[in-house]
This record gives sequence, C-alpha cells and structure tokens, in this order.
Amino acid sequence: MSILVVDVGTSSVRAAIVRPDATIAVERHRQVLPDSPDSGLVEFDALTLAEVTLELARQVLREGGPIDGVGIATQRASTVVWDRATGVPVGPALGWQDLRTVGDCLVLQADGLRFAPNQSATKLVWLLNTYDPDRSRDLCFGTPDSWIAWQLSQGELHVTDLSNAAVTGLVDGDAADWDYALLERLAIPRSMMPTIVDSMSILGAASALDGAPPIAGILGDQQSSMLGQGIVESGPAKITFGTGGMLDLILGDQRPEFATRGGGGTFPIVAWRRDGQSTWGLEAIMLSAGTNIEWLRDDLGIIESSEQSHEIASQCSSSDGVMFVPALLGLGTPKWDYGARGTLLGLTRGAGRPEIVRAVLEGVAHRGADLVDAANIDGAPDIASIRIDGGMSRNPTFVQALADATQRVVEVSPVVEATTMGGAFAAGLAIGTWGNLGDIAETWSPASSVEPGNPLDRDRWADAVERASAWFPELSGLDF
Repeated sequence: MSILVVDVGTSSVRAAIVRPDATIAVERHRQVLPDSPDSGLVEFDALTLAEVTLELARQVLREGGPIDGVGIATQRASTVVWDRATGVPVGPALGWQDLRTVGDCLVLQADGLRFAPNQSATKLVWLLNTYDPDRSRDLCFGTPDSWIAWQLSQGELHVTDLSNAAVTGLVDGDAADWDYALLERLAIPRSMMPTIVDSMSILGAASALDGAPPIAGILGDQQSSMLGQGIVESGPAKITFGTGGMLDLILGDQRPEFATRGGGGTFPIVAWRRDGQSTWGLEAIMLSAGTNIEWLRDDLGIIESSEQSHEIASQCSSSDGVMFVPALLGLGTPKWDYGARGTLLGLTRGAGRPEIVRAVLEGVAHRGADLVDAANIDGAPDIASIRIDGGMSRNPTFVQALADATQRVVEVSPVVEATTMGGAFAAGLAIGTWGNLGDIAETWSPASSVEPGNPLDRDRWADAVERASAWFPELSGLDF
C-alpha cells in the first residue's frame, strides 16, 4: 500500500512515493521561493504553488505508482484566500514570516486579543479588508494544506487538520473547533472557514490525479517531521535544523495549562488528532539556525559551501574562547527578544577561520540546548534523546556539538527531510499500511547516534546571550 506524499515547504515543494517498508522509492522536488516586495513582507503566488505541486505529484506517480493513498504535509499559518466559485486567489498569499500585521497585533493586544504576526488570524483580516472590505464575496480561507487539498480534489474538499488549524490563532481554547465568537469579533465570515478534520482519516478523492486515490492524511510540517522520526509518545524530542530550528515533543492527551506561551517560552501544539482524540505537545523555536551558515558562505565568504563548514571547523579542536550568539533575526525560545542581534565574542589575534566557523556551529548547538531546557521548564518529561533532521543534521561537527551542549544522545534521521515520512505515516495509518502508532515508532532507525562528550560551557553561553540581548531596545520591547 504505497503512498504519495506532497510536502509543501517554505521555499520548496517535494513529492515522493513511500513504500510500506518506510523507504522512499521516487522523490522529486523544486524550489518555489516566496517574494519579498518590501522589508518585512513575504508573499507567494498560490496558483504557482498549486501548479508545481500537481506537476511533481503526477511525475512521481508516473515513475513510482500505483499508490493507495495521498498524504499532505505543509508549512503552517501561511494564509490563502480564494473565490469559492472560480478557485482563483483574491490576492497574494501571505507567508507565515510576513510581518505587515505587527501593528494590528499590537492594537488588538490593547483590546485584550493576543495574536502573533506569524499566525494566520491577522493575515486573514488584512486580506479581507484589502480585497473584500464589505464582506460581500463568497470566499474560502485556508492554510497551505487546505489549498492543496482543494486543488487535489478539484474543489470538492475545503478542510484543514487540527495540527494546522491550532496555529492559526482562530480555534477555541480546547482546540475543538473554530472560535466563532472570535471570528465574529474580527469580522471573519464563518462560511469561509474550512472544516477541521482528523489528521489521519480518509477525506475524499484526489480526483486531479490518475486513479483518484484517497487523500488520507494531513499534518503541519513540524508535527509531520516529529511523526516521521517515530516520535509518538513522550520521551524523545525532535529538532529540525533548517533555516530556523524547531523543537517538538509529545506530552499526551491533556492540553498544557498555559494558554499561549509557557514560562520557558514554549508553545502548546496539537501534534495530531486521530479518531477525534487530540494528542498535545510542546514547540520551541530558534529564529535562525542554517541562516548562520548561509551568512558565513554568502555574506562573509569564509566558506565556499555549507558542507565546508564541517571541514573548516575540524581544523581546530576548540573555538579557543570564541563564542557566537546566532541572533541574526533576534532570539526565540526561551527569551523572545526581537531586538537581540548576532554577536561574536572572544576574538584574539590568533582567532581564524576554523575558530569562527566552529563558534558559529557551537552557537547553534547552544541554542538547541536552550530549547531543550525551555521544554523541561514548561512541563515536558525529561527528554531522553534528541532526534534531528534538516540540512544541519548532516554536519558531524555540529551534531557532536549539539550532543555536548545538551548532554544527550543525538540520533540523526536517515531522511534529511523527515516531514515527507511523516506525511506518509499519517496517510498510511488511515488506509492500513501501518496498523497503529506503535508500528510507526518501530520504523525508526537512525542513520547515526552520537554520544555526548565534554560539555560545552553553558554558563559562559548565558553571559554571551545577555551581551547580545536588547541591541535594539525598541524592538526588544515588542511581545506577542
């Protein structure tokens, strides 16, 4: 019972055929970058995104079909509004990184409504106020999972799963349904909202594809990455090290006590909903991870490729006191300081390329340890091990630094983008490829496991973070 997965990320689209033995038979991907027409604005063309997704899906079907089901994994909170009759978007889709509604969030906060600009809520209101100010049109709202399900089903399905809906800012406190009182307060017509469905269930036919296979699973990208790394119960955590970094873990069937953000700076998330039962977890965020390696490569010219960072850092056994705080975009969990900035400390005349590159890798590793510590503060059981995916998971120097900083075993995903595997597992649970979540856990077989060595200096790290903090105090005062 093979499965087609469409994996729609922030900067690329991937389609893959996953076999019942949890291996990828065929995979194709294409870069689809968002536009940034002005500072802080992030937009994308939803029609182009749909066209590329369908093209890649049909290509891998020709090469690796037939299949028995379709799984969808997508970036979360990006916002698309389209005309129900024509299927044409009313304007640009707004990416989750788009900051045009920061002012709106602050105004609403003064009225007792707390939203972050990366959530869908204020983006949706902005699109409605811009393209349907009198609310007279028959429109549909959706995050990318809704948009792709609509396209695959040729307009028959207007749905979203709870892992995506719960990060829009528009669900009720128990994440059982949309908060209809809130929708009314924001002048969002309830008719435009997608139906919230289970993450693992047969939803309808993907009639845009040959054979019209059933769409059987939908997950947000970080939850999909977690499932793709076999995390189905509390114990391990996963961190995806891409452009930024996201730690996610499972708590259980009870919602965390805090509403939006815990004292450690983590957020409650719905990992998935199956048979009407929600599984809850925590998420912690670093705003820049791989971005720092790109900075070394593209802006400083210290390395020629991202892969070379391992080679250069290996030329020294330590950073010799050099420390880097990777706050190029501010700090995330645990200290949400948008005014912090990247800081390089401890330079001497003897500090060269190897020490600086190693310091950058170790700085990202320290931030990974910050996320682990924050999750423990906010109620996570002791994290036994860390499973990692994303581009930086292929850097041995970084992986060892992460093990040293966290003093935990680090297990490297056999698939760089575990999101794809999670999308397959979600659909496979619905159609019977795998019988239960325990079967998913048994598929986990890391590419490598790295034991912790000498601890990195966490006390000095804390001092370095303080020095990097509040570089732009007016930005540091912002809180969402």
